[in-house]
Amino acid sequence: MKWWWIPVGLVVLLFFTRLVLPSQLDDVNPLMGCSEEELDLGDVYFVVPAFDGVEIDGEWCAGILDRDKELALHGVYHTYAEFGVVRSEAYFGEGVDIFEECFGVRPERFKPGNLKWTSENDWIEDEMKLELRLNQIFHKVYHCGDTGDFPNWFIRIF
Repeated sequence: MKWWWIPVGLVVLLFFTRLVLPSQLDDVNPLMGCSEEELDLGDVYFVVPAFDGVEIDGEWCAGILDRDKELALHGVYHTYAEFGVVRSEAYFGEGVDIFEECFGVRPERFKPGNLKWTSENDWIEDEMKLELRLNQIFHKVYHCGDTGDFPNWFIRIF
């Protein structure tokens, strides 16, 4: 029996799934080196509300809103393994508040920076939809500053 077609078929299916699902752009923040080309790649922007301790502001947010993209929350400060440790509701709420103040809407989706996660933060799923590793597999996920595990040119192809 020829079984080789099963993995080939799964790869082809994954390719087409990634082609039709909305693309995402992670690390959207004025300090994270988003080029115009990168901003054009994403259908959904995962915004870091206070990278390096600097909060996003009204003028920048207005420019992002003008692009008419879906917006989601991507960490609070985007430090390495930020949500790989237990975080309080107050800590998480700070990021939500900054996001909401700037964009005028509460985020409905959340992805932790670097996808680091501990199950002790599962309470966040009661607040909004949580995006983790499977999300990265089934969507084309680009990164501002081209800082992801795979370069943006590769993500564009596959």
